[in-house]
Amino acid sequence: MMGIATGRSEPQASWPAYMAQRARDARDERLRAYFAAWKLAPETPLADTPLVALDVETTGLNASRHSLVSIGLVPFTLDRILFSQRRHWLLRPRFPLQARSVTLHHITHSDLAKAPDLGKILGEVLDGMAGRLPVVHYRAIERSFLDSALRYRLDESLLFPVIDTMALEARIYRQSLLARLRRWLGGKPVSIRMQESRSRYGLPVYQPHHAVLDALATAELFQAQVATRFEPRTPIGDLWC
Repeated sequence: MMGIATGRSEPQASWPAYMAQRARDARDERLRAYFAAWKLAPETPLADTPLVALDVETTGLNASRHSLVSIGLVPFTLDRILFSQRRHWLLRPRFPLQARSVTLHHITHSDLAKAPDLGKILGEVLDGMAGRLPVVHYRAIERSFLDSALRYRLDESLLFPVIDTMALEARIYRQSLLARLRRWLGGKPVSIRMQESRSRYGLPVYQPHHAVLDALATAELFQAQVATRFEPRTPIGDLWC
């Protein structure tokens, strides 16, 4: 996953109400099926929630000027990571590759020469997410890029609730009273980027900027966060955004 992108505002209604409304109103049958598969309520415990780690790689940082080049999904629960069921897609970008993005994710023009447009494999992507609560590390990337891509191709939005592992780290290391006192005293902010966050839980180093490996890293990080700070019976509504 790359850095900051321009995201759209989240629905004002509750997520279940929003998903149900989209299941009724979406024009594209793939979107209707995706939204109709949503059965999770805010009070659903984490232990009873099917999850899917989601990561994307892009040509740049701004969803309105850059494109998706890969998507990775890894389904999991609090107890198991179903890595054998992982999915990974390379995508033909709408906008040209940027030199900096190639340096980061190593996806080149030749890699994408025969890659499909997102519209061709959208049904597969949505099927991999259907009925599961996505877990990401910094939601402004995954949600804004997928939403922008669907608005361009279908003139329809694609918003959905997520659990953001970066936001969970921020609760302690950026937003807590102790973190604010640290900044007030001139201390250096604690990094909440992926690898620095994983290192605090003793998790191993993986190759960064590969959608499937970053999705795996996100799943492991969330499992560690729950084991350390939350309870399996924590309602998902306490964590999603």
